[in-house]
Amino acid sequence: MFQSDLLNGHRILVTGGGTGLGRAMSERFLQLGARVVICGRRKAVLDEAARQMMRDHGGEVKAFGLDIRDAQAVDAMVEEIFVERPLTGLVNNAAGNFISPTEALSSRAFDAIANIVFHGTFYVTNAVGKRWIDATRRAGGWKPGMPMNSVMSIIVTWVENGSPFVVPSAMSKAGIAAMTRSLATEWGGYGVRLNAVGPGEIPTEGMSKRLNPGEDPGARSRQNNPMRRPGDMSELQNLAAFLMSGGCDWLTGQLIFMDGGNYLANGGNFYPLRDWTDDQWREARERIEAQNARDRAQRG
Repeated sequence: MFQSDLLNGHRILVTGGGTGLGRAMSERFLQLGARVVICGRRKAVLDEAARQMMRDHGGEVKAFGLDIRDAQAVDAMVEEIFVERPLTGLVNNAAGNFISPTEALSSRAFDAIANIVFHGTFYVTNAVGKRWIDATRRAGGWKPGMPMNSVMSIIVTWVENGSPFVVPSAMSKAGIAAMTRSLATEWGGYGVRLNAVGPGEIPTEGMSKRLNPGEDPGARSRQNNPMRRPGDMSELQNLAAFLMSGGCDWLTGQLIFMDGGNYLANGGNFYPLRDWTDDQWREARERIEAQNARDRAQRG
C-alpha cells in the first residue's frame, strides 16, 4: 500500500512499543524508513524487541525503560530524545485494562488504570508537544504548507457509549478523546495535529488475557462482528502509517473507529458480561492476576 521510503526523515515515539499493538506499529514505521523510539516499564522486553526489529528490518530503534505515570521521568526521557534528534510523531499506545465488576474495584486498582491511561498519556503528549511548540516559535512560527508533527492516541470504541466492567478505562480513554479534540484546535497553529484510533478486537496476549480471560482469542468477533472476524494487525499498522505520514494534514481532531462495524451493531463494549456468574468472575480474576504476576517478573 505504501512506498518503502514513506516515513524517511520521521522519528516516532511509541509508548508501550515493546509488545502487542505498539510493537506492530513500531515495526511498520521502521519498515517504511522511520527512526523509532519505544518506551515502557519492562526494559528487558523493550531491549529484545528493539534488537529483533533492527535485525529483521534494519534502521534504528531506541528503547527507554520508564513508567509513564512518573511525569519527571517522562520529561527527562523526552528531553534526552530531543537533544539527540527531535521527534516528528508520537503514538500514545501504553495502557492498562482488565475486566471487573466496578463495585469490586479498590481505589488502588482504579488508579493503576487511570494513572497510566489518563495521566501518563497527557504527560507524554505535553512533554513532546511543548518542545514542538518551542521549536516552532524559535523558528518564527508555523505557516500552512510547512511539515506538521503528528500525535496518534489509541482509544476504544466505547468512548462514545461507555462500557460496564471496564469503567476506569472507559473514563480514562474518554479523557484522551477529549484531549485529542481539544489540542487539535489549540496546537493546530503550531503545526501539530492529533487524532485517535479506537481499534476493535485485534487479539494480543495482554488484551486477550485481561479482557477475554479463558476464551479463544477472536472468538467473540467471529460470532458477533458484522464482518465475522477480529481485526488484523496489518490493518492497524497501515492506518497508523497513514496518520503518521502527513498524507492528509488537514485530518485532525478525529476519532477513527476501526472495528468492522462492531460498535455500531453491538455497542462494542462489555455489556454481555452482565450474565456472568460469581464463579466466572472468580476464574477471570485468577487468570488476570496470573498474567499480572508474569508481567511483574519481566519488569524485574
